[in-house]
Amino acid sequence: MFIQTWTTDRIDALKVHFQAGLSCREIANEIGVSRNAVIGKISRLNLVRDKDGMQRPAKKTSAGAAPRPRGAQRLRQILMRSFPAAPAPEAPDAPIHNGHTCSLFELSKETCRWPISTPGQADFCFCGNTPIEGMPYCPGHSRLAYKVSAR
Repeated sequence: MFIQTWTTDRIDALKVHFQAGLSCREIANEIGVSRNAVIGKISRLNLVRDKDGMQRPAKKTSAGAAPRPRGAQRLRQILMRSFPAAPAPEAPDAPIHNGHTCSLFELSKETCRWPISTPGQADFCFCGNTPIEGMPYCPGHSRLAYKVSAR
């Protein structure tokens, strides 16, 4: 025997409780179904609450706390610590890798993952130099991969 979850009485009660501003958990407790069932039915009925009286509270910020650096800012800090303040002048077209290359199977946390050549070619390999701690590339390839802006 099939027991219908959403009877017309339950749907009417759902609409009344929803318009009254009850939460999905409260509606579920009132009409005897799960919270997820209520959320699904609200979605299928395209019910929308009036947002006139509902405002989100403004974010509270403490005046003394410094904001946490975001991903790009954190990366910039790591890179700035990894490179000397006055880098040695280097020719822009000079090769970075020293001939110590590795295959895909030899890659590890202790090898630079910079690809050399074109994938699928016979001479395709990876740099294989020692990377900067916590980074995937050696210092030379990190300079190519991450451009640090002077802010």
